[in-house]
Amino acid sequence: MDTQDECGTWAEHFPGNLRWSNAMQIVKGMAPYGAVAMEEVDRVGRRLKARRNEADLDRAWREEWCAMADRVAAVADRAAAEKREVTAGHNYMRAGNYYYSAERFMPPGEEKLAMYRNALRCYRGALERLHPEIEHLDVPYEATSLPAYFVRGSKSGAPAPTVVLFDGMDNCKEMSVIFAGLDFARRGINTLAIDGPGQSEALRLRNIVSRPDYEVAGAAAYDYVASRPDVDPERVAAMGYSFGGYHAPRIVGMDKRYAAGVAFGAMHWDMHAWQADIKAKLAADPRTSFSSDFQFRWVVGSPDNKAALERAKLFTLEGIAQQIECPFLIVHGENDRIVPLESARILYEKIGSNRKHLKIFTAEEGGTEHCQVDHRQLGIDYIGDWLLENL
Repeated sequence: MDTQDECGTWAEHFPGNLRWSNAMQIVKGMAPYGAVAMEEVDRVGRRLKARRNEADLDRAWREEWCAMADRVAAVADRAAAEKREVTAGHNYMRAGNYYYSAERFMPPGEEKLAMYRNALRCYRGALERLHPEIEHLDVPYEATSLPAYFVRGSKSGAPAPTVVLFDGMDNCKEMSVIFAGLDFARRGINTLAIDGPGQSEALRLRNIVSRPDYEVAGAAAYDYVASRPDVDPERVAAMGYSFGGYHAPRIVGMDKRYAAGVAFGAMHWDMHAWQADIKAKLAADPRTSFSSDFQFRWVVGSPDNKAALERAKLFTLEGIAQQIECPFLIVHGENDRIVPLESARILYEKIGSNRKHLKIFTAEEGGTEHCQVDHRQLGIDYIGDWLLENL
């Protein structure tokens, strides 16, 4: 057997299978925050490698992560019943991430929803026990609301700079608040980690799909944070990662109340071409695509792929990026295999602000993958320090 095929690398855990390798990187990227255990990740990885030639790879992925999640959740439940709250919290945190990973490639339906509810139950069980300082709240949005978490940067409750943080296409606010919100709080910065339209809980439990004019969601988030006495309304930034790399520029380009913006990973400049490329790769070999066939059409609320491809044309920053006037940071990895570096360069050139900065993480530094998922702390530290200087 080929040694490279057997062992893989940190970024290419499953050689020749970007679908699994990218998803595994996302799991491993949460290890520094105590949200996964590398020994458990290794166990699942070994089981998946033994199943890497099965016909239904999505089923194999779901079954192995669900099995680990069930085991860890059972430990958490026993600890909770026995009032061993810290132990319960640690295990709930890991179980939540494992359930969310198991759900990743499942098509919309009752089984996916049940898996997500398991993840949410465990995430909340963890946050309540380990981080009681994190507020769970709803942000008013049109005729409904968007679920969110708020972390204070000031223990005194004095007005502080604030980041409104939107997820990507397949991430969640529970991940955001852990890897970014708590870190920003150490710098004295508040964070509103929010599941916006088309994201996680907002999509799954409230049926709120994504929209090209994401500034509407951005305005709702700003209205909420500006109403809080612990927020300085003159120092609010919009930040998004992965697909949120579209949301943040769109928001600050259209809503001048925001004082700064951050794209933690730029998004494809041509959304239609990006989605067309994904469909072509999925048709040729699903292992070559990080995404599922259903993902984009589900997120944007389209009935089929043809309609979704047409809708993708509406997600554009052309004419919007040029209107950005505030300080804006783009952070990107030179080996990003989800969004090529060229998209980050295009966004940088299009942004109208003369206070813009493009940070490219190189192989020597680390953090070269999508949204620095191979070394998340590098990206978060860079962003946190930049926010302190520019917000």
